[in-house]
Amino acid sequence: MADTRAGAGRTAIVTGGTRGIGLGIARALARDGWRLVVSGLRPATDIGSVLEDLAALGTEAHYCASDVAVAADRERLVADAIARFGGIDALVNNAGRAPAVRADVLEAGEDGFESLIRTNLQGPYFLTQRVARHLLERVPAGTAPSPGGIVFVTSVSAELASTNRGDYCVSKAGLAMAAKVFAVRLAAAGIPVFEVRPGIIETDMTARVKDVYDRRIADGLVPEGRWGTPEDVGRAVAALLRGDAPYATGSVVHVDGGLTLGRL
Repeated sequence: MADTRAGAGRTAIVTGGTRGIGLGIARALARDGWRLVVSGLRPATDIGSVLEDLAALGTEAHYCASDVAVAADRERLVADAIARFGGIDALVNNAGRAPAVRADVLEAGEDGFESLIRTNLQGPYFLTQRVARHLLERVPAGTAPSPGGIVFVTSVSAELASTNRGDYCVSKAGLAMAAKVFAVRLAAAGIPVFEVRPGIIETDMTARVKDVYDRRIADGLVPEGRWGTPEDVGRAVAALLRGDAPYATGSVVHVDGGLTLGRL
């Protein structure tokens, strides 16, 4: 029997797809039948259980150890996906990292800034450029690659300022603009580009501040009154790549429980 799921026969790259939000996205896409190429920094020997998890959801998943901050690694990731599955239909720019050191914006140094920008902004920007060229080669102008497209996973820090994480906020704000730039450039070819902006999501990255945000959420910081989950973000990304938001390229989807809503 033919696989009638939305992503059947199509391939998506999910950067940082082996843990946290990225794994939540990969699982959601796997349920839709997407063939997956997930990337990360860990050696392939550490990823076996992740690939088994994704395969159990009814898809084929492949891991490519690569650092989005490194140009040669980005090219290898794209080449690996094409060699493995014959082409790429979707890209999810999820890989990113927190500041190595939280420092007041008046004291922060340039070394940490440059390193973080390479991972959180420069890497996804030029990976998107490479994948967009591939999509344009495959898709005649005006014919939408549905399901498919490009999703940038940013953060509420693209709009909410933190004075001890200025580098992170700037990187995510820049990534939000990158989504807009590529949305405009690719719109005529029918290639949708979206930004998904997560809020306070319960992952290993946020584990060290869990007590702080438990208290703040209890005090009303998040209108929905709970942490977000990687699955929340994954379902939003899957819906966008299924084509559930037609005529909406360039849109920003907040997955933050109402955190960024203006309130009196």
